[in-house]
Amino acid sequence: METIYSDKDIIVLAKPPGVAVHGGLSVSGPTVVDFLLKEFPEVRGVGEPSAGGPSRPGIVHRLDKDTSGVMVVARNQKSFAALKDLFQRRLVEKTYRAIVCGVPKERRGIIDLQIGRVAKNPLKRGVAGGRSSVRGARPARTAYRVLKSGAGYSLLELKPQTGRMHQLRVHLAAISHPVACDKKYGGKNVCCPPGADRQLLHARSLSFSFPEGRRLRFEVEPPEDFALAAGKIF
Repeated sequence: METIYSDKDIIVLAKPPGVAVHGGLSVSGPTVVDFLLKEFPEVRGVGEPSAGGPSRPGIVHRLDKDTSGVMVVARNQKSFAALKDLFQRRLVEKTYRAIVCGVPKERRGIIDLQIGRVAKNPLKRGVAGGRSSVRGARPARTAYRVLKSGAGYSLLELKPQTGRMHQLRVHLAAISHPVACDKKYGGKNVCCPPGADRQLLHARSLSFSFPEGRRLRFEVEPPEDFALAAGKIF
């Protein structure tokens, strides 16, 4: 874990792949929260109230365990409320990179498919009208642009316009271009470059106004495994 920026209100991290944001029944190993409590103990009381204090101190958004990239964390309760409001109002611009299977027909486009919980497996998400029945479907939009393609893979730039759980992975699988190595949504036989062992999805940048009128932008380059895979393919 690397801290790339901090001030009195926020902490910005470069999260490596393989690290969960917070604990849970199926989570093992150190988490982002463990790192925060050690390096920034003042965040312990920051967040939504719960018995014994917030269980996700300072956390205003999440990345999947095997997704790498930039995260912003609130350092006090005032900034927690302000950042949560920015995310809820979709005023945070998020940019991702993904290596996906195949080559989309259109070089750029919008994936506009509602996402809900898969009825037979609530831990997974799916698109409304897809192969699996879903419950509680909500609007979801993802803009994509093809940056490179070759050898049966493409490198995409992704800009989610909503913030549904697993949105990018679900949307890309729904258009038959799942994230490389994503067995959960791409299937056990999903394409996967030699040497890669996690979904090749990276949160490259975050941009937002905080406080109002002061535009901040943070960027993290993909980690070594992503870069090596891309180098072999493209």
